[in-house]
Formats: sequence, C-alpha cells, structure tokens
Amino acid sequence: MDAPPRTARTTGLVYLALGLTGMLGFLVVRPRLYAVDDPAQTLANLVAHDGLARWGLALELGIVLTQALLAVSFYRLFRPVDATSAGTLAAFGLVNAVAILGSAAMLGGALHVATSPGLLADPAGGVQLLYVLSEGFWAAGNLFFGLWLLPMGSLVLASGYMPRALGRVLVVGGVGYVLSAFVPVLLPGTPDVAVAVLAAPASIGEFWMIGYLLVHGFRRGATAARGPAAAPATTHVAGT
Repeated sequence: MDAPPRTARTTGLVYLALGLTGMLGFLVVRPRLYAVDDPAQTLANLVAHDGLARWGLALELGIVLTQALLAVSFYRLFRPVDATSAGTLAAFGLVNAVAILGSAAMLGGALHVATSPGLLADPAGGVQLLYVLSEGFWAAGNLFFGLWLLPMGSLVLASGYMPRALGRVLVVGGVGYVLSAFVPVLLPGTPDVAVAVLAAPASIGEFWMIGYLLVHGFRRGATAARGPAAAPATTHVAGT
C-alpha cells in the first residue's frame, strides 16, 4: 500500500503551493485593495494599483488550480487505504475549489468595473458589492474546506503510515473549521479572534501534513506511530 515517493512529495508540494497562494492572495494582497467600510477607497485602490489587483486575481486563480490538483493528488495517495473516503476527500476539495472560482469571478468583475469608466453609474458601490460577494464565496467555501479535513484525518488514522496524532489534529481542525463557518452567521458580532481559535487546529494540521509529506512521504518505512490495527507491510513500489 506504500505510495510512490513522487506521488507523496508532489502532494506535499502542491499543498504548499495552495498555502502560499492563499496567504499571499487573501492575507496580503486583498487587504491592500479592499477597504471594508469605504467603497470609494476600494475603487481608488483598484484604480491606483490595478497591477496589484491583477496579481491578486492571478493568486485567486492559483488557489483554484492548486486546490483542484491537490484534491486529485490526495485521492491517488489515499485510494489504496479506503477508496470511498479518498473520493469523499477529493469531492469536498473540488467543491471548495469551485467556491473560490466564484470569488475569482467577483474579483475579475470588480477590476473590470474599476478600469472601465462609465460602465456603472455607481462604480464604487459596484466594486464594493463584488468584493462583498467574493468574501461570501470564501465564507461558503470554508465549510467544505473544513469538511475535507475530516476524511483526510480519518485516512491518516486508518493508514498507519503517518503519525496518529496528525490524524487527530486534522479531525479536530476539520470540526473547528466547519464551526467557524457557522459562528459568524448564527452569532454575528463574535470577535474575530474567537473564529481564529476555532480554525487554528486546521492550520496546525495542514502545515504538519505538508512537512510530513515532503520529508517522510507516505510509506511503511516512515517514522509514523502506527497502531496495532495497521495493515501488514506490502512490497514498496518505486516512484514513477
């Protein structure tokens, strides 16, 4: 059941690319363009920094690309463990990619409005609405991003090839991320720090998974803490 080393390392690299594009696009570029309570400032930022806005859109599309590729790569990696759970993981990941694709469409629309004078009677209101919708797509996508961590964690636990603690952290992180999608809706006004605390285990699990795939891969010889129910060793398949 050992995965070819190239499959495991490729999965880790794509996961790292997903993390980097997400952090750069959502946490670095977006705040420099989107003024939450000031539509006029958002429009001015897009006009003055249209190059940065294009990079932000490219990063958003990069998130979609890497999330979709990662869903397929994880399916290949975990299919020998449990095909149904691996398919569920891939499906949840692809739905999240579609949600971010919707966000990218909103960002593209905002940039088009900002750089096309006279297109809308109220361009500031238009770009602000598109950014609000973009954030809405992200909020909806959070649900499936949390959901995909649940089968990922269960597959880690079932495989016996990776630390069981990692599997538990991923499951806890998935539950926390799903809750973080509902809390702002059901409990408006909840401090951002409280939502961040719910999502923190997911981030820990993700970076742990990335590091483990890149350093150890996914194989019987890895220094994973295996439980007594782990499957017997099989012939290792060389990478292709």
